[in-house]
Amino acid sequence: MCDCCETNENRNDYDLAVIGAGSAGFSAAITAAEQGAQVALIGHGTIGGTCVNVGCVPSKTMIRAAEAVHAAGAASRFPGLAGDAHVSSWGNLIAAKDDLVGTLRQKKYVDLLPEYNGITYLEGVARLTGNGVVLNGSNIATGKIIIATGSSPAAPDIPGLADVPWLTSTTALELPEQPRSLLVIGGGYIGCELAQMFARTGTKVTLVTRSRLLPEAEPEIAEALTRYLADEGVMVRTGLAYSHIERRDGQIALTIEANGKVETLDAEQILVTTGRTPNTSGLGVTEAGIKLASQGGIEVDDRMRTSKSGVYAAGDVTGRDQFVYMAAYGAKLAALNALNGNSLAYDSTTMPWVVFTDPQVAGVGLTEAGAQSLGFETKTSVARLDQVPRALAARDTRGLIKLVADKKTDRLLGAQILAPEGADSIQTMVLAIKFGMTTQDLGATIFPYLTTVEGLKLAAQGFGKDVAKLSCCAG
Repeated sequence: MCDCCETNENRNDYDLAVIGAGSAGFSAAITAAEQGAQVALIGHGTIGGTCVNVGCVPSKTMIRAAEAVHAAGAASRFPGLAGDAHVSSWGNLIAAKDDLVGTLRQKKYVDLLPEYNGITYLEGVARLTGNGVVLNGSNIATGKIIIATGSSPAAPDIPGLADVPWLTSTTALELPEQPRSLLVIGGGYIGCELAQMFARTGTKVTLVTRSRLLPEAEPEIAEALTRYLADEGVMVRTGLAYSHIERRDGQIALTIEANGKVETLDAEQILVTTGRTPNTSGLGVTEAGIKLASQGGIEVDDRMRTSKSGVYAAGDVTGRDQFVYMAAYGAKLAALNALNGNSLAYDSTTMPWVVFTDPQVAGVGLTEAGAQSLGFETKTSVARLDQVPRALAARDTRGLIKLVADKKTDRLLGAQILAPEGADSIQTMVLAIKFGMTTQDLGATIFPYLTTVEGLKLAAQGFGKDVAKLSCCAG
C-alpha cells in the first residue's frame, strides 16, 4: 500500500488514466503531468513496482555484498596479500537490503507525488470497460488510458512443481536464514546473478537449464561465464530436460535427463528463474477488445498503441524488452503520443542490456548470428582481457570483448563485453552503433589508458591487426 495521501480525490474526470504505479506508471504519469494533463495514477499493492521493491535494487545490493566477500578471498592474486571474509549475520544483510529498498521507494516514488499537482494517486484494483476504467466500483472518466501493470515470476511446466515449496527471485531475497544448498532452475540473467550471489555467500549452488547459460548472448561469452561460475564452485548443468520434482528425505529433488541418462539433483531450497509473465489477469483486457501477443503480453505497435483506440501499454506488461529503463522509456512515449498525436516511435535498436554477474556481461545491437539472419555479411573481432592492460594490472583477466561489423561497409552492428567493468563500458558501444561508427572510427578514437573501456579500441583494432604486437597506447 502507498502510505501517502490521495490527492484531488474528488476528481472523476482525467485526461489520462495510468494503471500501474511502478517505474513505467510513474514515468507516464510524470510525463503527462509535465504536459499539463490531469492524470489518475492507479496503484494496487506496494507502490514502486518490481524494480525498487523486489527486482533491481534488492538484488544488486545483495550481489555487491557477495562481491565484497569474494574480493577479500581473491586478494591473494596479488603477491604479498591475503584476505578472508564471510557472512557474519544473514539477518543483518537482509535487513540492510530492506532498509535501502524502503528508503528509495519513499524518495523516488511516494515523496514525488506531491511535487506534481496534475497527478491524483488512487489505490485499488482497476478494470477496463468499454468506456474507460472502473476502480473500486466507481467509473473513472478519462480521455486516454495507459496500462503499465508489469509482470510476475513465471512457473515452468515441471511435473510435481506445484506440490513442493519453491522460491522466486523475490522470495529468495526475503529468506530469514541463508540456505545451506540451493538448486537454481533457469540459466537466464536472473538465474546466473542469484546463483553466483548465493554461492559467494556460502551456499552450495547447482544451476540447471534446458539450453545454455544466457542463450541470447554470444556463445563465446556464455561459455566463458559457465567456466567462471564453475571455478567458484557453482555446479552448472546445461542441455537437459526436466523430468519431475518432489520432496525426498527433507530435501527437494529434481530428476533430469541429460545425454541419455536419468539423474536426480537435490537441495534444501529450489529457486525458479525461468522468466516472467505479463500481469494482465483481472484487467478485463480481452473483454475490452485488446489483443494479446503470443507470449501473453499486451500487443502494441511502435507508437505504444494497443488494438483498442485510446488505450496504450508500456513496460513488462507488453512482454518485450523487460528492463526497467525500457519500461520508463516506452511509458514516456506512450504518454506523449496519447496527448500529442502519436508521432513518436519506439526504437530499441541500440538498447543496452547488462547481467550483473562477476565478470559482468553487457551487450548492445546484433549478435553475429542475428546479423547474419538479417542478411548481413559479417566480420568479427574477439579481444581477450589478457590483452587489456587494465585487466593485467588488476591481475584479473577473466573475460573478453566481441565486436560484430558489416563486412561490406565496416559499420559496427553489435558488441558484447564480459568483464568486471563491462556494465559501465557498454554505453560507449551504444553511442558508437547509434551514430554509425565503423571499426576504423572506433579503433582510431582516443581512449584513456588502463581502463576496461580501452578494450573496445583494442577489439576494433583487432579487425585489421594483431593487438598483441602493439605497445601500450599504440595505434
